[in-house]
Amino acid sequence: MNNNSGFEVIRIVTASDDMPPEKVALIARRFAEHLKIQGYTIQQETDKSLIGGYVIYAQGTKYDYSAAGQLSRIGRHLKTDRESDIKEELDGASEIHRSLSDALKDFKERPAMLFESDELWEGESPEQTNKREQILTDFVKAASVEQVGRVISVSDGVAKVSGLENCVASELIMFSETSYGIAMNLETDSVGVVLLNECRDVVEGVMCRRTGLTVSVPVGHGMLGRVVDPLGNPIDGKGIIRSTSRRPIETPAPGIVARSPICEPLQTGITAIDAMTPIGRGQRELIIGDRQTGKTAIAIDTIINQRGKNVLCVYVAIGQKMANIVQVKNTLEQHNALEYTVIVAASASQPASLQYIAPYAGCAIAEEFMYAEHQDVLIVYDDLSKHAQAYRAISLLLRRPPGREAYPGDVFYLHSRLLERSAKLSDEQGGGSITALPIIETLSGDISAYIPTNVISITDGQIYLESELFFAGQRPAINVGLSVSRVGGAAQTKAMKKVAGPLRISLAQAREMAAFAQFGSDLDPNTQRQLKRGVILNEILKQEQYSPMQMDEQVVMLYLATNEKLTFLDKEDAKEYVTEFLQRMTVLHPDIMKRITDTRVLDDDTKKEIDEIEAEYHAMFVAEHKEYQQRED
Repeated sequence: MNNNSGFEVIRIVTASDDMPPEKVALIARRFAEHLKIQGYTIQQETDKSLIGGYVIYAQGTKYDYSAAGQLSRIGRHLKTDRESDIKEELDGASEIHRSLSDALKDFKERPAMLFESDELWEGESPEQTNKREQILTDFVKAASVEQVGRVISVSDGVAKVSGLENCVASELIMFSETSYGIAMNLETDSVGVVLLNECRDVVEGVMCRRTGLTVSVPVGHGMLGRVVDPLGNPIDGKGIIRSTSRRPIETPAPGIVARSPICEPLQTGITAIDAMTPIGRGQRELIIGDRQTGKTAIAIDTIINQRGKNVLCVYVAIGQKMANIVQVKNTLEQHNALEYTVIVAASASQPASLQYIAPYAGCAIAEEFMYAEHQDVLIVYDDLSKHAQAYRAISLLLRRPPGREAYPGDVFYLHSRLLERSAKLSDEQGGGSITALPIIETLSGDISAYIPTNVISITDGQIYLESELFFAGQRPAINVGLSVSRVGGAAQTKAMKKVAGPLRISLAQAREMAAFAQFGSDLDPNTQRQLKRGVILNEILKQEQYSPMQMDEQVVMLYLATNEKLTFLDKEDAKEYVTEFLQRMTVLHPDIMKRITDTRVLDDDTKKEIDEIEAEYHAMFVAEHKEYQQRED
């Protein structure tokens, strides 16, 4: 803190106003000599809450040598050791007494008395000079030393702070026991701090201090089944979270050597995705589309489908209505999926700062499962469009350049450093993976806008949901042409790869033929067959919400569809035929379904058995429908 004359200000706060000015001047002179301050001015204040002693502020640092400060230090000693004693449940009393003794020994009266007197300063010898330096060092050690600043102004959740000279980017700044902020803008004479909650006690003139830490969240299995805010505080009314470890929300992504190729599928339970745009454990697959096209529904279905598959889930809700978040929580609870899921909620009503850190907090929770527990984790970011908007709001409040000078590059870096943390770790690292499903909302289907193209370039593929398909009744409304997985068949079982191979080509051919068929009525039998095949495939790929299918059911269904065994059906009967056939297979032939699940292969013997069962069911289905038709006539 510099005054107008360019001199350093040494501010001395005393416990009483009866300290002589000459003694204050002497203390200031000793400090100036010790800190090598050439020019300074003295500012004296009184604070009776200090009880005794004094506090010195110089060069952005607070030297607390007051009785209140020492009591606070003793309290921290007792609290730390007491927590340690509770964990160990051994020798609690003796440890507390030992820490109290150590804390009291830290309060050295002799250095303080010598520091405030003229002894050893006038006409001193070299030995006395060394002794004086030792006394100054002991005095500084005995004081509580903190780097502090003062709030210059506060507006719209952003505080401008002066005095934090050695502050680093993204450091946690403490204003009070309940008020914190993140240092975002490091300027020459001030720091822009984004407040993390409704900090009503942060006003102009309030002191703050560095913590030397970044924002961290509680992690561990105690988080499962809970709804928390981005700081890890529970908001579901189920009491405190029993977690003993914390993790910084920002950590470096694993390097190339620490990763291994993606080779294991993460089943979504949605046939259209598992067959044509498969997702592997450790992959980043973007879900993109206009609002109200079923993006969140796909993510929730995927979470529900992980039940019993040894995959933990983290769902991060950014900028949504709290009613929608509660609805997601209730849905997961109804399907017994909440027990292996953590929900991190930053609703639209919360400050932009919490919406900004929410995905990083969710990723830190997922990383603990991956690194410490070596487990597979699925994380859903719903959605990163709102995250970009929250960051833009923060940027404008911090008076960062709003145009192409900063914002676009910042947002790309923001999302890339988040999504790069998803990985499949190598066996040397203990295995485990984080699979990311970021969600992006487009406007009128414009996937070439800035934020969509950003995230498309970062991820390993995208699932594009189209409004026209959704309103036409094709749900999930996946556009097969624009949806892609850059991992591909590596994330599929052999059985699925075998039956899904012709699927995309058949749908593409049918779509192309349909475009030409509308111009003429006379179609050759081959074209009619391709059109019929496309209609039937689209029908069986329709799927009810919250009804994920198992891999064996998907394989049998696609085997029937891609081997021309459903083309005799009318469009209206296709779904019913397939559903009843799968129920028949599950009930009457569970050995075949179990074989597909266990071996993950569809061999010739299994195909032959399915053909025989299908021929029998086909005859029965045709007979029933003929009888029904006759009755109708």
